Amino acid sequence: MSRGRALRRVILPQAMRSIVPPTGNQFISMVKATSLVSVIAMSDLLYSVQAIYNRTFEVIPLLLVAVAWYLFIVSILNVGQGFLERHFGRSERGAMEDDVKAEEAEV
Repeated sequence: MSRGRALRRVILPQAMRSIVPPTGNQFISMVKATSLVSVIAMSDLLYSVQAIYNRTFEVIPLLLVAVAWYLFIVSILNVGQGFLERHFGRSERGAMEDDVKAEEAEV
């Protein structure tokens, strides 16, 4: 097996199992910190809401819209992180299922 293939097939999947959960959590925390939302190609949502409600004086409805958007964005990111963790944890799950089957066969 070549060095590049070994990296892609063996080393990287093992490393991703350890990398994805903390990296995903940090990214979601950054999204929750309203001043950092511009990192995901959106203007700062809370700033935009404040600019609008300073003109219209409709504070609560606009803040509820902002909350709904943040909830939507964070939920999508959580689902994506779950898929990544499940994808990179396949070999670990398979090993655990084999252990359980072996224990059941012994009993």
